[in-house]
Amino acid sequence: MALYAQLFLNTVQIGSVYMLFSLGLTIIFGVMRVVNFAHGELFAAAALLVAALVPAATAHLGVPIVISYALSIVAAMVAVSLLGAVLYQFGFRLYLRDMTGSFILSLGFLLLLQGVLVEIFTGVPRVVPPISEETMVFLGGRVTVQRLVTCAAALVLATSVIGLIKYTNLGMALRAVSEDYEAAMLQGIKYGRIAFVGFLVGVNLAAAAGCLIAPLFTVTPFMGADYLVRAFIIVIIGGLGSISGTVLASFVVALLDTLGGFYFDPTTTTIAMFALVMLLLVLRPQGLMGRSD
Repeated sequence: MALYAQLFLNTVQIGSVYMLFSLGLTIIFGVMRVVNFAHGELFAAAALLVAALVPAATAHLGVPIVISYALSIVAAMVAVSLLGAVLYQFGFRLYLRDMTGSFILSLGFLLLLQGVLVEIFTGVPRVVPPISEETMVFLGGRVTVQRLVTCAAALVLATSVIGLIKYTNLGMALRAVSEDYEAAMLQGIKYGRIAFVGFLVGVNLAAAAGCLIAPLFTVTPFMGADYLVRAFIIVIIGGLGSISGTVLASFVVALLDTLGGFYFDPTTTTIAMFALVMLLLVLRPQGLMGRSD
């Protein structure tokens, strides 16, 4: 029982962050029909800012760790939001619903941002001081309070975004544009404005995931690549543009990661994931819950 409880806890912890990160990619694709390869670098930028600001605030200014972490999250979210706004206004805005152009553009942004992050933060791995080292036991499985809080925060944020999309006027506009942007424009919805809002929502989800993951793992300018690969696997399995599919696939991939890490090794797990994706593309190209056009 203890083993299964531990595997369950690990799956929920990993899946909650995967879900938060992948939802941003899904929303951007659904609204703009743009595959944003720079999504991982925005995630890494937020994590690096938290990793740089928290030790500076605690060691040099004497700010308590919890307060410094909260202030660092706010600063990182604002900075990445502004960066996302710049990328949209001077890049993605010109390639809305242009898969080829946006593909090339986002690859360029990926390389540019990665170079800037290495120049600013160097390639030296960073570790954020832990907020709490207390451990809790659940059905024989063990989880730190910090990981539990991170998981809860990710789930609350993801649930809030899903609620916003399903039950608010803004969410209705986002869904209308995702379904048929021309029909939505005929109903008076300003596509350019909604696309900008949808892009910022996606960027902020990536930034939030980076802020939450920073104190749990080593932070580097290159960490976004691994999460981006996982996110693409998730959105392909769940279905491009499908919110519910992304949620389901996030925990499927997290379960594969957890079981693969316990019974096999990371390389075998990754191979198994790509095999699953290839099989799914043959049998159901639109994903588990995607629409067939």
